[in-house]
Formats: sequence, structure tokens, C-alpha cells
Amino acid sequence: MNLSRIHHVAVICSSREAALDFYVKKLGFSVVRENYRAERDDWKIDLRLNADTELELFCVKDPPKRVTRPEACGLRHLAFQVDSVEQAVRDLKALGIPCEPVRTDAFTGRAMTFFFDPDGLPLEIHE
Repeated sequence: MNLSRIHHVAVICSSREAALDFYVKKLGFSVVRENYRAERDDWKIDLRLNADTELELFCVKDPPKRVTRPEACGLRHLAFQVDSVEQAVRDLKALGIPCEPVRTDAFTGRAMTFFFDPDGLPLEIHE
């Protein structure tokens, strides 16, 4: 087997409108395709950040809440690389998205912090 890269990451969202506002309007993803699935009464939305990074949103009515943040089994968080965490924090705050205090990753020695999507999924920015 020769795995070459991660094709996409899937995220379950409780609100199509809130997810699109957050991921597209605020974070800058573009919509590749949007499909309503009548048999499931949900939306499957494929987003692209760049040629190598895709996010798949499943917008579901009343999904179960995360058990804890961020220590539940499964996806712990999603991390994005940025050139400057300080600038990214300023940009996020200008969009009304609060961030945790910036800290240094103990293993990489690089600046990093967390913010959260509308459903409380931890998102990391890391230099």
C-alpha cells in the first residue's frame, strides 16, 4: 500500500448555514459541490482550501454532541498551518472568532493556538 496524502477530513455540523458562514466566508474555503441527501435529510458539502486540502461537511439535524473537548475518541482537532499565528489570531478576532492564548508547542517549538467551529470542534493554527 502506498498512501500518498490525506484526501479529505470529514466534519459533522449541526447547521448548514453556520458551517458555510464559518468555513467559507470566514476561513476562506471554497465550495466544490453541495448535495442534499433526501434519504438522510442532510447536506453533504465538499470544500476546498487549496489543491491538496479538502474538508467534507455533513450537515445533520440534531447530531450527538461531542462527549468532551477535545479528549473524546476520534478526531481530536483539525490543524491548519499558517505563516504567522499572531497575524492569524488578529484576522480571526476581526471576524469575531475568539482564540485561546498563543503558546509554544512543546515538541515543535513553534507558536500555536486553538479556536472553535460553530459546533465546538477544536481547530488549531500552527506555524
